[in-house]
Amino acid sequence: MDDIDLNLLLALDVLLAEGSVTGAARRLGLSASAMSRTLTRLRAATGDPLLVRAGRGLVPTPYAAALRGRVHELSREVQAILRPQTEHLALASLAQTFTIRANEAFVEFFSVPLLKAVAEAAPHVRLRFAPKPNKDAAPLREGLIDLEIGVVENAAPELRTQFLFEDTLVGVARVGHPLLRSARITAKLYAACEHVVASPKGDFAGPVDAALEQLGLRREVRVVVPGFPDAMRIARHSELVALVPQSCLGNALAGDLAATLGLQGFPLPVQTPSFAISAIWHPRVDADPAHRWLRDVVIALCRKAYPASARRVEKR
Repeated sequence: MDDIDLNLLLALDVLLAEGSVTGAARRLGLSASAMSRTLTRLRAATGDPLLVRAGRGLVPTPYAAALRGRVHELSREVQAILRPQTEHLALASLAQTFTIRANEAFVEFFSVPLLKAVAEAAPHVRLRFAPKPNKDAAPLREGLIDLEIGVVENAAPELRTQFLFEDTLVGVARVGHPLLRSARITAKLYAACEHVVASPKGDFAGPVDAALEQLGLRREVRVVVPGFPDAMRIARHSELVALVPQSCLGNALAGDLAATLGLQGFPLPVQTPSFAISAIWHPRVDADPAHRWLRDVVIALCRKAYPASARRVEKR
C-alpha cells in the first residue's frame, strides 16, 4: 500500500478540527510550511480543496464538512490500534468468556477457588472448562482455547508457558485398608495389592510399573478409568489402591481433601519422576490485558495453594 499514508488521515482530522494550517501545525508539532505541504498532499489524494480561504481564515468545502465525522472516528480507531495497550482494565464491567482446558483433577480441586477469585474481581466474566482428550496445540492456535493447564510435553515452539507448581505421584487407599496397617509400605506389599489406574488413553501401565519391574515385581491393575477423581472414588469404596498426583489430596487452599473423602495417601515405595504443572497460552493473547489478568489470577491461586513451589520460582 505504497500510495496510502495513514499520517495523512491523522493530519486531515486535525486540520478539519482546527480550521487552520498554523493551528494544526502547532498541535502536531510541525512547522507551518510542513503542514502546508501536507495539505497539498491531502488535496491531491482526495481530489478536493478541503479547506479554502474565507477572509483571514479557512473554511471546509462541502466534501470536507461531510467527511469530518468519519475522519475523526477513523483517526481515533487507527491511533487505538497502533498504540500500545496502556488503558486500565475495567474488571467490574469486563464481560468475557474464557475457555480453560485442564484435566479432571484440576477442575475438581481448583475450579471453585478460581471461580470465587474471578467473581470477586470481575462478576461478569464467565469460565468454560473444556475437556482435555489430548495435548494438541491447534485449539490454542485457533483461539478455541484461551488457557491450558498441564504438563508441557513437546509443546509447539511458539507457545508461552508459566510454571505453576511441582507435583508428584502418591498412593491412595481407603481409610482402614489393610495395606495402611503396615509400619512400612514396601514395594512388595504395594505390588501385592489390586489397583485402579487413571489414564485418559486407557493404558494399564505407567511409570510406577517400570520402577516395580526393575525390582522384579508386577502389580495387578483391575480397572482403568479416565481421570484421577474417578480413581479416588473407586479406591474409597473398594480394596483397590489408586495412584494419583499429590495435588489431588489437598493443598493450602483446599485443606486435607484425602481425609475429607475418607482416603489416606502414602509415599510410593519406588521412585517415580516429579512433573511440573504449567499454564500454557498462545502469543496471540500474550499482551491482551484481560487474558493477562486471568493468567495472573491462576498463577496467584496456584502459588497460594503450593507455597513451596512459589518459593522455588522466587529463587530462579
